[in-house]
Amino acid sequence: MADKKTLYKRNILKHFYFAQSLSCADLCERTDKSLPLITKLINELIEEGKVIETGLAPSTGGRRPLMYSIKPDILYVIAVSMDQLVTRIALVDMANNYVGDIERIDLKLANNAQSLAILTKAIAEFIQKTQVATNKIAGIGIAMPGFIDVKKGINYSFLHSTEGSVTKYISKVVGVPVFIDNDSSLIALAELRFGAAQNERNAMVINMGWGVGLGLILDGELYRGDNGFAGEFSHIPVFTNNKLCSCGKNGCLETETSLLVLVEKAIEGLKTGRVSSLKDIPQDNPEKANNIIIQLALEGDQFAVELLSDIGYKIGRGVAILIHLLNPKLIVLSGRGSMAGKIWQAPIQQALNEYCIPKLSHNTTITVSELGYHAELIGAATLVMENFERIKEHKSELVEVCD
Repeated sequence: MADKKTLYKRNILKHFYFAQSLSCADLCERTDKSLPLITKLINELIEEGKVIETGLAPSTGGRRPLMYSIKPDILYVIAVSMDQLVTRIALVDMANNYVGDIERIDLKLANNAQSLAILTKAIAEFIQKTQVATNKIAGIGIAMPGFIDVKKGINYSFLHSTEGSVTKYISKVVGVPVFIDNDSSLIALAELRFGAAQNERNAMVINMGWGVGLGLILDGELYRGDNGFAGEFSHIPVFTNNKLCSCGKNGCLETETSLLVLVEKAIEGLKTGRVSSLKDIPQDNPEKANNIIIQLALEGDQFAVELLSDIGYKIGRGVAILIHLLNPKLIVLSGRGSMAGKIWQAPIQQALNEYCIPKLSHNTTITVSELGYHAELIGAATLVMENFERIKEHKSELVEVCD
């Protein structure tokens, strides 16, 4: 285990990562440490080449404090964003910038016994291509769908390992600490740290993708539930449509609102003769088809807008339930589907007008994420830095995580 001074320094670097620029007084407040200690540690970090002065803070009428930032290239994070069909891998520096290109691989998770081996190989090859030494990689954060035990590093839905732990399996191969969490939870974490939910105490972040995920921010913290499975918004039984959901139940929200349903309804509508700019939608490539539909909706295609509006209205029915239960101040529409922007807001609001008690919904704001499709990658990187103090020093090929 690292000594106290090392832990204090890691804590400071972590705060710099999240805030980007802080004064000594800011750090005292955030770390609950004295000004002399913080000043001493900052000076040592400057001597070590990890922290730099960035000038004086904007004037607020008094003496302007000196501001500091973490040096962007002292450490990197590997961020991995997974959905049921596509995996993206990125190298992120301490200024939260992508270094080089984001790698994309087609990786189907369902009924794929080789998915973990394929993912691990892809990560190892990506690290090799970056030419960044493993001792400069703080860790690998992986956002993925499924029921995930964060502490044990197990995904009960996908990526089954003979060793049990997904994190241990990957770390053993690549020699870097690995952290995993549910994709919707990490999208919410990204919005909390860097996006629309910053400084919010109570917010709901809806991950609009191949399912409809939910990240809960309650009392200023990410809420995962008793064993980490909170937020299964997709599987609220809203409809009596006799449609089988991926979970094995009937009538779940997902059966009428996922982006897969969006593609299916577009294809069905075109077959019945709907007039639209939507032509030749690839039936074997949901990602490409989804992107085409959203793009044409943004360009004003009436049929495409109707498709999104219908799904938005049905999502709004589910949101009404959540508002009645949790009374959030903010609802953030994030993830892949947020690329459709404000098209979602009106139909969701219409559903809230119909299904919500006005007193409860009146003060709830609906906004579209500016992080968008990048939120999951940002959340994966954030996961590593949230755990930065728990990571042992690089002393061997296999880097462990402190309990």
